[in-house]
Amino acid sequence: MVDYEVTVYTGERVNATTLNNVHIKLVGEYGESDRTWLNSLYICAGSVSTYTVSCPNSLGQLILIELDKRPRLLCPDDAWFPDKVEIKSHEGDIYTFPVYCWLSDSETHRFREGKALRIFDETSPLGKYARKNELIQRSEDYSWSVYAPGVPHTIKADGPMSLPAEVQFSFTKEIEFGYTALTGLAELELKGLTDNHENWKNLDHIKDVFCERHTHLSVYARKHWEENWFFAYQFLNGIHPTLIRRCFELPKNFPVTDDMVFIPKGSNLTKELKKGNIYLCDYKNLDGMPANTIQGIQQYFMAPLVLLHQTDDRLKPIAIQLKQIPGEDNPIFAPTDSKHDWQLAKTFVRSADFQEHQINAHLLRTHLLCEVFAVSLLRNLPRVHPLYKLLIPHTRYTLQINVMARKALIGPTGVFTLFAASGGDSLNKLLARSLSSITYRSLCIREDIVDRGMQDVPHYYYREDGFKLWDIMFKFVQDVIQYYYKSDDQVQRDTELQTWIGDIYEQGFLSQSQTGIPKSFATVPELVKFVTMVMFTGSCQHAAVNNGQFDYGGWMPNTPATLQYEPLTKKEMTTEARMLKTLPVINVTAQGMATVWLLSKQSSDFVPLGHYPEEHFTEATPRQMQKDFKAQLDALSIMINNRNEHLKIPYTYLDPKNIENSVAI
Repeated sequence: MVDYEVTVYTGERVNATTLNNVHIKLVGEYGESDRTWLNSLYICAGSVSTYTVSCPNSLGQLILIELDKRPRLLCPDDAWFPDKVEIKSHEGDIYTFPVYCWLSDSETHRFREGKALRIFDETSPLGKYARKNELIQRSEDYSWSVYAPGVPHTIKADGPMSLPAEVQFSFTKEIEFGYTALTGLAELELKGLTDNHENWKNLDHIKDVFCERHTHLSVYARKHWEENWFFAYQFLNGIHPTLIRRCFELPKNFPVTDDMVFIPKGSNLTKELKKGNIYLCDYKNLDGMPANTIQGIQQYFMAPLVLLHQTDDRLKPIAIQLKQIPGEDNPIFAPTDSKHDWQLAKTFVRSADFQEHQINAHLLRTHLLCEVFAVSLLRNLPRVHPLYKLLIPHTRYTLQINVMARKALIGPTGVFTLFAASGGDSLNKLLARSLSSITYRSLCIREDIVDRGMQDVPHYYYREDGFKLWDIMFKFVQDVIQYYYKSDDQVQRDTELQTWIGDIYEQGFLSQSQTGIPKSFATVPELVKFVTMVMFTGSCQHAAVNNGQFDYGGWMPNTPATLQYEPLTKKEMTTEARMLKTLPVINVTAQGMATVWLLSKQSSDFVPLGHYPEEHFTEATPRQMQKDFKAQLDALSIMINNRNEHLKIPYTYLDPKNIENSVAI
């Protein structure tokens, strides 16, 4: 007889223990073992248990294992979460089989040995057969659904519990997420805010919505939201740092003249445009979209244009036009106008920024695209593929958070649908318009910054930290990919890889060639760049546009989700009473603040960028590359913290320790 030493590692997570009978079968190039019961009353969370599997003869090189569990007599069926299985052969060889998923049924589950293999590396007929059947099953488990015309396709799922167990929230994440949501709403209900449809009588009363829930920056925003420098600062380092661009020539529909704006030090607008000191934020994407009706009241959002001037290393707004078409009923506002006129114009800009940020920069460009990346990965690359091993940690929880969002946020009874100006009919139209104008270059931070002319703007910490993160990530991705792909020919021969990118192009970008998204890969550098973009989008970019939502939205007047009145068509008519009536009513304010609190809350099972608790790679070289990647991120974190100590407003969103590996919230 030939004995194999089998060591089973069970995950250290809530409910990972099983009381069921667990069986294993070893499958090698020369045969397979009997289906063997792992003799134990139970396998508990965090346990490491060793067993012996005996065979009449050597199985040769082990290719896969089969795991199953069956309920014991009088015991309920339960779920089990094994991390991995290690097997020592009688020859002394060690084989590692990564699992890292829930086994919640009585089916037989097959797992390949951990060495990464491209499709043309498969020499064993059994390996080829297992690979093919895994993808057949995955294409059934992860199928596409058309959410709306012109919008990236999504996973087909009736709800979170219909998703495969391996992509669902952990018990810890699910409980914490629900608790945070319920306690936030309960606090508002106790204060009588959720059913209060009255207007705010005084801005100071808004701070009582979440008097016990605040951040240092949300308090800072409340104190400084009316100041021009803070208004401009948010275009660089707030939660929407990707719209602003340098302006050398004014758009024809924004007829600002030298005498309309004040430029200090004897200069004027014409000269400052030529010097490159003028910047533009154009919300043309919102133009013509119908505003929502909330609680029976017509709402409003504009498509403004904002001009900013750089002076003394600081940006300041100098002109605002609230609608795209110029005219007498669409005045151009400036800081020299009355206090209330100018403040109301800025408020309409901040509300427009909320719509554009949430729908385009946040929902589309991180959540929906990352769902496409995740579904395509799960459908087209088997667990043994090196790109699967590299990218699977960056898909964690993305599918469930998106399925939940489609119901609780943007569904017919979702918070965004009910309480945001661009909810309802505008939402899908805006998503489709945004997707049609998206470019591959805009998803790659270095190219995006160049295209927007923002390379040398001072105090642009999103750019500074983002560049460093991109470079560190690019080097890591390049090292891993070049370890497995030695030539362009190998990239071209990998049919699974080509199917993966083709699926993304077709299902995510709807075969729109103007996006510049590749349909296939011809070279190793092309593959490296695209994979870096995928990882960056799901981790760094999401952190940049998500993590500060409560910081800047926790004080509603700074980022109103909706406005109740159209802007006035003439100057000198805005009053404080008019401003208060324009802001959303009390219960709409409360719902919005509760939502951004929930979406900014970090869970206890947060996995920071560069941390890989699940060892999908088993070879020494890529595992060392992961360690080097983490070490570089740790060094960057120290640099960012040292810089932030000297900043009035620390920029923390792209500190690696605050970036989650995936879109998980």
